[in-house]
Amino acid sequence: MRGTPMPSRLATHVTPTFEAYRAAVADAFLPLRLSSSSPESFRGVLRAVTVDDVHVSDLQGGRHVVERTPQQAAHDDHPSFKVSLMLAGTGLLVQDGRETVLRPGDLAVYDTRRPYTLEFGQEFRSLVVMFPQSRLELPAGMVEQLTAVRLGGNAGVGAIVTPFLTHLCDHIEQLEQASGTRLAHSTLDLVSTLFSAELGRSARRDPHDELLERIRTHIEERLGSPDLTPASIAAAHFISTRHLHALFHDTGSTVSTWIRRRRLEHCRRDLTSARLADAPVSAIAARWGFVDAAHFSRAFKAEYGASPREYRATR
Repeated sequence: MRGTPMPSRLATHVTPTFEAYRAAVADAFLPLRLSSSSPESFRGVLRAVTVDDVHVSDLQGGRHVVERTPQQAAHDDHPSFKVSLMLAGTGLLVQDGRETVLRPGDLAVYDTRRPYTLEFGQEFRSLVVMFPQSRLELPAGMVEQLTAVRLGGNAGVGAIVTPFLTHLCDHIEQLEQASGTRLAHSTLDLVSTLFSAELGRSARRDPHDELLERIRTHIEERLGSPDLTPASIAAAHFISTRHLHALFHDTGSTVSTWIRRRRLEHCRRDLTSARLADAPVSAIAARWGFVDAAHFSRAFKAEYGASPREYRATR
């Protein structure tokens, strides 16, 4: 029996100076510009762990500003979303022409492909979850509607997600354990559910967005069927295949590409699951609609840079 894939070790940085904190943040995240009006008195703590490409960080510190500059965003080869939960203090988030003040219990999302600013005007503590945009069931273009928007944690789906993330932060060491991968996957599932709920409430949505969401749900529920095709999807929604392709074109993708990526993502998750450690790769592929094992292996390697067996062996 294969060994259980283990997450990265938890790294803790107690930073007695602002320069030390800036270095720790640079090591934990992607390129950012940090500045402080009172660096001489700055003290901070950063705890961070990476599980299956999901980066979870617990940050505490004093007054400072975090900027993702246009130059840094332009060179982003691995587009990610960052979800921040404010636990203490306040923060001002600015992106895409919007700004919001975050208070304890508030959630917000920002996109690493575009510039943003996050300003902490006092002592603070926050949890940041960073993950590749491809891990979400939602097209990145739809999530853009939510950047720098306060997602309250006291009602609706937010009232479920916020306590989960708060406990995750308080027990971040659990991500080092054998169950860490499953916890990371649960975190992304909850975040995706929160985004879907918020988009459903948004007055900015139009009928095309609503139709696209129904189509995505239809696809997700039938990913395991080899009979899932653009023609069958269009017929199920009483639209032409031309209209279907146009809907996905507006998101920067195609129907077939979206289906393939969602199938590959589910296969990737299964390959890192301890519960499925003994399942043959071919069985996992077939479970998610890949009837040709050789085609699956090529597609997986093109998406993740390693064959399914190589990927599984390193997790």
